[in-house]
This record gives sequence, structure tokens and C-alpha cells, in this order.
Amino acid sequence: MRSGLTLVKRFVLSGSLSCVLFLLWPPEGTTQTGPRAGDSAPSAATASHEHDPLLDAASEHFYNMDYERAIQDFEKLLDRQSNDPSAVNHLLSATLMRELYRMGAMNSGEYANDSFIGNAHRIADPKVKERIKRLVDRAESLEEQELKSNPNNVDALYARGVTRAQFALYTALVERAWISALRNAVGARHDHERVLELDPSYVDAKLVVGAHNYVMGSLPWSAKVAGALVGLSGTKEKGLEYLHEVAESNGENSVDGKVVLSLFLRREHRYDEARVLMHDLAASYPRNYLFPLEEANLLRASGHAPEAEAGYRKVWQNGREGKYPNLHYELAGWGLGELLRSQKDYVGAADAYELVSEAPDPDPETLQKANLAAGEMYDLLQKRDLAMKKYETVLAENGSTPLAEKAREHIREAYRE
Repeated sequence: MRSGLTLVKRFVLSGSLSCVLFLLWPPEGTTQTGPRAGDSAPSAATASHEHDPLLDAASEHFYNMDYERAIQDFEKLLDRQSNDPSAVNHLLSATLMRELYRMGAMNSGEYANDSFIGNAHRIADPKVKERIKRLVDRAESLEEQELKSNPNNVDALYARGVTRAQFALYTALVERAWISALRNAVGARHDHERVLELDPSYVDAKLVVGAHNYVMGSLPWSAKVAGALVGLSGTKEKGLEYLHEVAESNGENSVDGKVVLSLFLRREHRYDEARVLMHDLAASYPRNYLFPLEEANLLRASGHAPEAEAGYRKVWQNGREGKYPNLHYELAGWGLGELLRSQKDYVGAADAYELVSEAPDPDPETLQKANLAAGEMYDLLQKRDLAMKKYETVLAENGSTPLAEKAREHIREAYRE
């Protein structure tokens, strides 16, 4: 039974990653322009958004992690285009990303390996969960109406694939409902494969298909065989090729393509290539701290410690100067602490961990981790009194977490490496 569950989870991994797990941006879902073979006259689902200033503004807010303003703009867009499933998908995307960020599910480091499958984040807001489900139902209803009149409507197929991909992400990371996530992830892939059959030039559809190909190509032989039995296969090479195409295009998914490609390059230990993508995105979206933070993470992973340290400190300083309003830039302090700890600079690491508590309204889980780690550094520095104060702070923050249990252990016996 355990091996069967593991297999299912691995397939969900392929679906979840296909939904842009690294920094967690799902495909935006904007339709492309112009009539296509087999299409009927343009409808609401095939209307162009290419030059819509409101969509441009909303997307700018979205990628800068200003989710509140993005949601406001996407709501206005949906009011104007109430029968357009792509407009629903935009609002769905922003609503889901805002909640995942609030839950603490947007740390890229968790997605560099498969460990995120077993990690539970903070509980989702029931009202937001209900809204997400209503938006999914609304989008699917509009998509099915279009496909009922024209099964080969590539824009409607593409939009349905986006909806399914986002719902797979929701069910995997919020509901932890693996079978549902698997079903929707596979449906998203099939929809976008059909889009590419009908129109090979529809580059945006290569995001989900490319991600699926890469992940299927990364699975062990037994899982590949099981995938083949249900019609799923793929290779890393094809996956990376497709993702390069998306990333290098001027399409709606070019940013998402860079994000997913960077994740997979990181998993391949191709850190320098991934870092170039993050550097470009950081320049394009200067109010998004996750891009430069990930660049620092990649520098650290590739052994460029001085450059990584400078990167973490820059993110921290930018946050202190107000460049990341209402965002959890204290992760830069945590990353800096981990870097200095790995170099056995325990004084510097302790100071870095202490930075986390200086940020306004720090993420509770990150703060508790940092306080525990600071206590460990003080123990290594033989500053037992300071260490005990940090462990007591950990218990005061939340005494029921695994971190709290670690703190209790260290209270009983000083931490040693």
C-alpha cells in the first residue's frame, strides 16, 4: 500500500510541477489572437487581450506580488468580459497565489526536490477555498459551452487546460487531495497536447506539456512504466526544449516558462543557466523579492558564497528600504544565516538569524526556525544564556510544532553539531 501511495504522489508531483510549482505561478491563461483552423467566428472565449491596458496593469501587479491590486484589476476585467473563461482564469490565478503565499507555500527551496509532497503548510482560509472552487466551476462551465459548439476551439481547449492545471495545484497544495490533483493534472496535459495537435504554433500550450515531459522523464523506470499504462510518457530533453521555447517567446507564458525552466535547471544542477533567468526576472519585476532571493540561493548552491552573501544582504537591505512592501523579505535573513552556518561562521549566522525578527510582521514559521537556529549558534559559541532565551522564545511562539520539540531537547541538553 505504501509503494502505491508513493507512486500516486509521484504522478501528482508531475502535475503539480506542471502548474508552475517553483514560486508558484500557474499559466496565466490569456488566449492568443486570430482565427484558427476549425474555429467558428470569434467568441468571448477567443477574444484578444493582447493590448488591453487593464490586463497589462494587472499582470504587472501580479508578477510583482501585489496580489490585492492584481485581484482588483482582474475583477474589473472579468466584469467587462463575464463570458470569457480566460478572464476567470486570471482572477482564479491571483486568488490562488495570494492564498498560497499567505499559507507559506512559496519558498522555492521546497521545490528543488520532492520533499514538499509531505509538507503541510498553514491552513487555508475556508472562504478563499470556497471562492477558488466557485471560480473553477465558472471557468469550466464557460469552457464546456464553447467546446460543445466547437470541440476544436483551441482557445477554449487551452483555457480548460489552464483551469485544470490550477485546480490540480489547489488540490495538491491546499487540499492535499492527491487523486483529484492527478486527475486534473493529466486532464490539463491532454487538453494542451490537443491544442498543439490542432495548432503546433500555440507556444503557450508547451508550458504544461513541457513540464510534464520533463518530470515524466525524471521518474524511475517503474513509475515510467505505470505512466505509460495510462498514456503518459515524456523525456527530459523534450521537456526542456519546450520550456526553452516558451521562455524565449513573447507569449503570455514567457515569464512562467522562465520560472519553471529555472526550477528544472536547478534540479539538474545547471545553476548558472537558472541564475541568468532569475536575474532577468528580478530586473523586470523589481518589487518581487523572490526572484533576487532565488538568484542568491542559486549562487550559494553553485559554490559562489561571497556573491550569494552579497545577494542575500541586498534583498534584506531593499526590504528595509521599503522596496518589498508587505512581503516576507525576512527570508533573506534566513538564507544568509544558512549560508554563514555552512561556513561555520557561527557569529555571523547568529546575527543573520536575528535579522528575521527585525522584519515587520515576519512569517511565523520562518521566525520560529530562525530563533531555534540562533539558539543553536549561541550554544556552539558557548553562550548558553542567550541560547536558552532563544529556545524559550521558540516555545512561546508555538509550543506544538516540531521546532518546539527541538527547542525542548536543546533546553535539556545544549546543542552540538
